Amino acid sequence: MAVFTEVSFDEAAAFLNTLNLGQLQSIKGAAGGIENTNYFIDTSEGHYVLTLFERLTFEQLPFYLHLMKHLAGSGIPVPNPAADANGAILHRLKGKPTAAVNKLPGHSELAPTSDHCAQVGEMLARMHLAGQSFEQEQPNLRGLPWWNDTVPLVLPYITTAQRSLILGELAYQNHIAASSAYRSLPRGAIHADLFRDNVMFENGRLTGFFDFYFAGCDTFLFDIGVCLNDWCIDLDHGTQDAARANAFLAAYQRIRSLTAQERTLLPAMQRAGALRFWISRLWDFHLPREAAVLKAHDPTHFERVLRERLLHPYLL
Repeated sequence: MAVFTEVSFDEAAAFLNTLNLGQLQSIKGAAGGIENTNYFIDTSEGHYVLTLFERLTFEQLPFYLHLMKHLAGSGIPVPNPAADANGAILHRLKGKPTAAVNKLPGHSELAPTSDHCAQVGEMLARMHLAGQSFEQEQPNLRGLPWWNDTVPLVLPYITTAQRSLILGELAYQNHIAASSAYRSLPRGAIHADLFRDNVMFENGRLTGFFDFYFAGCDTFLFDIGVCLNDWCIDLDHGTQDAARANAFLAAYQRIRSLTAQERTLLPAMQRAGALRFWISRLWDFHLPREAAVLKAHDPTHFERVLRERLLHPYLL
């Protein structure tokens, strides 16, 4: 999260009044992340997150917000977008698409144990199953077509060795995407960005997933690969932690068993997840936008993760 668009106390109070969320008591800009303007809001009725969308459009946002609404209604612990008197959950503030959601209790677990990973794996499987009855569709906007479009933009900023790695992996992922095994993978609504800082725990128990604004319709296996690349690695070196990965996948499969094709293509989708975030971090780092509060992530982290996945694939 970041602050690109400044919102005053009075502007936020007037906006919240239209949603019947109580009297505003405090507003604080959130510094983490890089895509949207976010404020933590305390009112007389509770705690909320106010989001002004900087890249996503009014046409794109209904998918994300209605997906969250659908998942919340299906018993998945996710932020539930607040509606106005007309039932609308997508609003406008400072000329930007805007939403307000309840703030999940707890905190992010940045040093997860196998138990934390198992809880995430189980809830991810439940989310995938619940999302199968969601009728709206939108592609993963940070999927393969975006990688193909964005890699040429970042090539001038990287070394010869990095160019070789990123172009080779991009060619491999295009090859995988054209295969019959890939086309047979189970698909549906996925989170696509379920990192440690997008999950909340309280007293050791998972209290919810949030930040669905990279969600889209894609393979469930890509979602799994993204999670394994963050929840189940050594962050300093990118190496896979087998105990945490085993716990995550065992818990996931207690709810939804992986198909034979998913088991075969898991290493490829872990590589895909590493490539996706290496590309996006290169883009954000070298071609940044202005923001009042902004911290760009280190692109070399996911370069290390990708190299590790190439050298030491995790096999089921």
